[in-house]
Amino acid sequence: MEPLSLLTPDAARSLAGVIFDLDDTVLDHGALTEAAYGALFRLREAGLALIACTGRPAGWGEVIQRQWPIDATIAENGAVALVREPAGPIGGAGLHGGPAPADGGGRVVLLGGLDREARRARRDELVALADDMVRRFPAAALADDNDQRVTDVTLDIGEHRRVPPEDVQKMRAELRDRGVRTLVSSVHLHLTRDPSDKATGAVRLLAARFGEDPTRARHRYAFVGDSGNDGVAFAAFALTFGVANVRAHLGKLSVPPRFVAALPMGRGFAEIAHRIVELRKNAPAP
Repeated sequence: MEPLSLLTPDAARSLAGVIFDLDDTVLDHGALTEAAYGALFRLREAGLALIACTGRPAGWGEVIQRQWPIDATIAENGAVALVREPAGPIGGAGLHGGPAPADGGGRVVLLGGLDREARRARRDELVALADDMVRRFPAAALADDNDQRVTDVTLDIGEHRRVPPEDVQKMRAELRDRGVRTLVSSVHLHLTRDPSDKATGAVRLLAARFGEDPTRARHRYAFVGDSGNDGVAFAAFALTFGVANVRAHLGKLSVPPRFVAALPMGRGFAEIAHRIVELRKNAPAP
């Protein structure tokens, strides 16, 4: 890992966009600060596409897709994506022809691999398994955002309650034996049958919706994250950044972020954005 001061103008200038996690990366314990929100606008004004990438539910993704200056939202750990219809600035008059901030208009659509009925049937099965886990491990509970989810189910293990790590491991082992894939964030245990992750979900969207070459996209887009739940994305993209609180999770990362900010959470994201924007501003045009 290296400090942001070692990021080069060429690396910053080569970027087409920035993909970023939400919780504890842009958000400070769930709250959006002025510094982080302003950083999004500065990145957009610098000609960069912006894609939020989160384990949070599709319902969250729809709200921020309508209100934030972003081009797309990957939700539920890569299982679904939300975009504006017609396709936003990446495919239109934004990114490569100058900034085109979100205007709050248009229809937000959900993109996913299954039709509504198949998705509901798969999720009903996961809800039953989650209920069984709660009955047997009473320290856990269904997370309060499940009504907004369309593909996975989440248990609260650290947001409003604290579940012993050994209970989390026991639940994951039992769910794995039942053929369920699990992911652990700083606050949730996710139950899913979807094979996607944040990185593949983002690359799939860039290729299918906006015409990016999947291999080139991993070099043209940077990723910003904060935890072990971002490990696949840190390994997948060539240029990666961590806010300062990522240091507490390095033991869970086989590939750490390449550059780390001095500040945590939203202030760290603003620090990263400032460095990228300043280098792009001062670098000669390619």
